Amino acid sequence: MSVSKEDVLRVIESVKHPAINLSLVDLGMLRNISINNDSVSVEFVFPFPNIPIKDMLISSVRQPLENMGYSLKVSEAQMTPEEVQRFLELETANWKQ
Repeated sequence: MSVSKEDVLRVIESVKHPAINLSLVDLGMLRNISINNDSVSVEFVFPFPNIPIKDMLISSVRQPLENMGYSLKVSEAQMTPEEVQRFLELETANWKQ
């Protein structure tokens, strides 16, 4: 495969939140990223249960990876109270007008 792991990570790290002017990585919403052959595993970490845009967020990572020839394996987790606090502070400071 002609795409490097660095290219894959760069693509994942560039995916922005649709309402917050930061990437999902910057917001702490993606972790435990691993690449194995043509598959990428990512843990999505959500601040609250039942996030209405959850599927859209997952798709925003899946689509560019599939365009590169990779499949996406997703696991989900809930942020800790400390992570939620950091997320909310970042959201407030970087909300798109």
